[in-house]
Amino acid sequence: MSTATYELLAADQQILHLLAAFIGGLVVAGALIWAVSVGMKVMDQEERRPRPEEQPRLPESGAVHEMREMREPDEMPTAPRDGERLMPYQLHHSSTRTGKDQQRKRWLPGSSGAFGSGGPGHV
Repeated sequence: MSTATYELLAADQQILHLLAAFIGGLVVAGALIWAVSVGMKVMDQEERRPRPEEQPRLPESGAVHEMREMREPDEMPTAPRDGERLMPYQLHHSSTRTGKDQQRKRWLPGSSGAFGSGGPGHV
């Protein structure tokens, strides 16, 4: 085989690779167009968005403010010894309850320190 034959074979493979890349690009572009059209059809089937006058408003009393309280653990009730099991209505809905002492614990200079903080610890 001569050099001209190798050049023709190489050119044929390049054209095949170029054609395969072009067809692959067409497939990807077609898939994207299809995905957009399906998305538009789904959006058309959804409920309409609320108008500005249908949006939620603040209550007459104004914005709701956060409530700050001290919580303490609410222990799980123990089952009686006679083997009767606890029912769901006997359990509490939360693992904490409002604490009896609602005074916030304050930091006192010289009374605090943690491991690795460099402080003297509890004095």
